[in-house]
Amino acid sequence: MYASPVTQSDQQAPRFLVIGGGPAGTAFATTAAARGAAVTLVEKEIVGGAAHLHDCIPSKTMVASAIRASVLRDAAQLGLSIEPTKVDMATLSARIRAITGDINRSRVELLESQGVEIIEGVGSFVDDHTGRIVTEEGERTIRFDKALVSTGSAPRVPEWAPVDGKRVLTTRDAYDLPEVPEHLIVIGSGVTGVEFVHIFQSLGAQVTLVVSRQQILPHRDPEVAAELEEDFLDRGVKLMIGARAVGIDVESEEVLVRCDDGRVARGSHALLAIGSVPSTQNLGLENAGIETANGYLIVDDMQRTSVPHIYGAGDCTGQLPLSSVAAMQGRKIALHALGVPVSPVDYSKAAQAVFTEPEIASVGLEEVEAAAEGRKVRTTKVPFAANERAVLQGFTRGFVKVISDPATGVVLGGTIVGHRASELISAVALAVTARVTVSQLVDTLMVHPSMSEAITDAAE
Repeated sequence: MYASPVTQSDQQAPRFLVIGGGPAGTAFATTAAARGAAVTLVEKEIVGGAAHLHDCIPSKTMVASAIRASVLRDAAQLGLSIEPTKVDMATLSARIRAITGDINRSRVELLESQGVEIIEGVGSFVDDHTGRIVTEEGERTIRFDKALVSTGSAPRVPEWAPVDGKRVLTTRDAYDLPEVPEHLIVIGSGVTGVEFVHIFQSLGAQVTLVVSRQQILPHRDPEVAAELEEDFLDRGVKLMIGARAVGIDVESEEVLVRCDDGRVARGSHALLAIGSVPSTQNLGLENAGIETANGYLIVDDMQRTSVPHIYGAGDCTGQLPLSSVAAMQGRKIALHALGVPVSPVDYSKAAQAVFTEPEIASVGLEEVEAAAEGRKVRTTKVPFAANERAVLQGFTRGFVKVISDPATGVVLGGTIVGHRASELISAVALAVTARVTVSQLVDTLMVHPSMSEAITDAAE
């Protein structure tokens, strides 16, 4: 329930409205409320947003099971004999629901402890200073001084895909299947697509990946893509390179995915992972004068919409679609809305990860990006096959690549392909943010033996 801020009276406190309780919305609400603002947050599903209910947390929960399954299957190389792994999808689905429920409760407790009013309902705009909130109990309006729209996104479903949630799936249908598909066809080879390839192949499904471009992860370093492609092929994944899906037919025993070059993929299920669309419908944006482009909120570098006292953050803005980025946007927007000087989010320093096995993580400048800009950089690479901890653990696939300025030695970026790359990249991210030099990295005493030593080896 709402509690008045202790530092200001309700009349003095600025009134903020937040529509959407995902990472951006909750970060905004807690930051603003802790500094005396009266904040009302409206969320129609679960506090934590689509990232925690449908996307990031559920998929990474499945990744955790997939990694364990992969490790168990490879245990023989470590001298262990383990019975064939069996997957209980009911237990896995129940675990996902329990985790998302726990996250929701912890987020609600945090928000309420800061005095945020949480309303379960649907929010929209009446005008640029009035919001409408529809709940099961009825409807109310609320006046606000400033507002944030952080309503996220949803999977893109083309007209040719007869999604039924049973045989033809979006990514959000994949968490509650009664059993592992016999043969899953994944359409889309971006980050989400390759993660689901890894998940279901590790859980025992035969997998075909339909790749519309000439490599998986089309916007990533070709060397990184080649490493993951090789791993997929070693696992028995079938890759249909240069095949753009244009239709799906559901027959009694099979799902057929038709491609524009005449090729057909046959399986038991198909999963769409071809991007997302912004969840900005029915928000009354036009009533407030908020402009959009292809459904995405148009924002400036401080996340202000065309109406300066109304901000946008997260996936509904079409910017870098990461939960960490959305949360950072939310914190900075709250401070800006309160008149505190802040700098815009620097997206070039955002660490990113692909949760396959091996994982892929990167931060800062990439080699292909530097080449496209005609920028001179120095690139050094160390394979995990040369790292003692990786060898003794059996995780030798992958490498660490460090990119630096040849004149100053400052670390400009880095890419890691390997086990737990999402954790290892933090050291490189800190180096990029703090403008650490390769010499300073070399002088860092890492634990021995550890996979993190590959970072200092690459710097050296």
